Amino acid sequence: MSVVSDPAPWMATARYEIDHAPGGLGLVQDLLNTISAGVPRQPDLLDDLTSATAWARDAAARWSMTTGRPVPEIALDSAGIHALRGLRDDLREEIHARIHGTLESGHPAAEDRTPTALRTAGAALRLDRNGSVHLDPTGSGADLLISLVLAALFEAQLADVGRRIKTCRNPRCGVAFYDRSRNNSGVWHSVRVCGHPTNLRAHRARRRQTD
Repeated sequence: MSVVSDPAPWMATARYEIDHAPGGLGLVQDLLNTISAGVPRQPDLLDDLTSATAWARDAAARWSMTTGRPVPEIALDSAGIHALRGLRDDLREEIHARIHGTLESGHPAAEDRTPTALRTAGAALRLDRNGSVHLDPTGSGADLLISLVLAALFEAQLADVGRRIKTCRNPRCGVAFYDRSRNNSGVWHSVRVCGHPTNLRAHRARRRQTD
């Protein structure tokens, strides 16, 4: 993946020095990348109210710049942070299952969690003067942020690009990236950081077994 060159990158994704997804889908990727990952290890941005609030405000401003819509006011509390963590975990679990056909390692069983498909958020349909229909997220606090994320995913699905949001195959990593390969075959958030070292470890393990 290419290095971030945008002067106003998404906060969480920029920590891993990768390019962000286009349009509102960048918000989805950024939520996924609030996790603690990378080398050196980056902190979890949803770990406490201070860092979560800073991330939410930055994400709202970046979303506004990307979509051309007014900056939404996002006020978080402990319950809101818990809801965002839950959405993040559900999305990561869904992506991992879609790509690898299994639940992500270390996550609780699906039956013990709220399925992604049961998460709901408010939104309004708006008809503009040109006859185009727009999906406008609604709500307040974390509910509004969740609505922004789900609306971005919905629009990405309509454009058939939502499937290009992936998590790195390296089990020690898990960074979310946007796969820009022509045939959507990318598996590493960075070949240099994760691809080569992981393949080298696998090669050495095979040699030890052979010996």
